[in-house]
Amino acid sequence: MAENASAPRSILFMCRMNSVRSPMAEAIARHHLPASVFVTSAGVRAGDRDPFVDAVLAEEGMGLDEHQPRTVDDLEDDYFDLIVTLAPEAHHAALEFTRSMAVDVEYWPTPDPTAVTGTRDQIMHAYRDVRERLKHRMANRFAAEAQGNDAD
Repeated sequence: MAENASAPRSILFMCRMNSVRSPMAEAIARHHLPASVFVTSAGVRAGDRDPFVDAVLAEEGMGLDEHQPRTVDDLEDDYFDLIVTLAPEAHHAALEFTRSMAVDVEYWPTPDPTAVTGTRDQIMHAYRDVRERLKHRMANRFAAEAQGNDAD
């Protein structure tokens, strides 16, 4: 499949506020991809850190460390081999942001678990679902890289 033709050396995950989907994707990628792949995340605008993200990542031995939500404007470097957008607003912003750049932009539609209401268990289930969807998508997209293969 063409998606796996070349391994990205730097990946930016983008969502709306860099508080749920993109930091979760960043943590999963850091956990599963080789340390040689630079991974970060940002939002169209900054939100607040979400404790449910910390909880569902901790269930699998992952964490956000000192991550604080940030915007694309807050990034020190704005060149990436791959930008993965997880929300429509982020996808449109990434396409605008990369208009004059040679960078791949992929849209991975990902539900927003903050829209779920109910008991803590129901909310946690929504966040776990996002975590599992992201893990599955990454396993398929970055299979060679996750195994440490250097396919050229």
